Amino acid sequence: MPPAEKVIRTVAVYLGILIVIRIAGKRLMGQMNSQDLVVVLLLSNVVQNAIIGEDNSLVGGLLGAAVLVLVNAGLDRLTLRIPWLAWLLDGRPTVVVTDGLLDDRALLHLGMTPEELDNAIQAQGADSLSQVRRVAVEPGGSVTVELQPDARTATIGDLRRAVEALTARLEAQGSGPARG
Repeated sequence: MPPAEKVIRTVAVYLGILIVIRIAGKRLMGQMNSQDLVVVLLLSNVVQNAIIGEDNSLVGGLLGAAVLVLVNAGLDRLTLRIPWLAWLLDGRPTVVVTDGLLDDRALLHLGMTPEELDNAIQAQGADSLSQVRRVAVEPGGSVTVELQPDARTATIGDLRRAVEALTARLEAQGSGPARG
């Protein structure tokens, strides 16, 4: 097979798989279960012949691999410069919780179970949906959790500001802080 044909076949398969994965959704990207993993592994085997054809040589395989890496790197750079292309290829975050209320339709659309969502929320510090302001499943499949203000963990800076505010109040009342 001529090298130009191998390049064309590789680019065509890459774009085809990109479309299939985009249609499959965010779950396939970030929240894979064992069935999803099997699909990804078999998918790579199924498209192998479409890329390399009859040429099982080392050079043919390396050419196909190089084209895949270059096309992927090129598309990554293009999506940084062209916002609509990033939207087309990657999509937008899907909000599944707003102010503690679960959007069942969005969760169903993603193919995500409430248990998987609960695990993701707990991994990011919330005990229940009532502590969550917003949860979004990002285009890459990761889950972003924004906690309600009263459910957030206090930082050292928060504690310093609270102590300073209390100290200022005590001083304003004329009974400065107790000194030992």
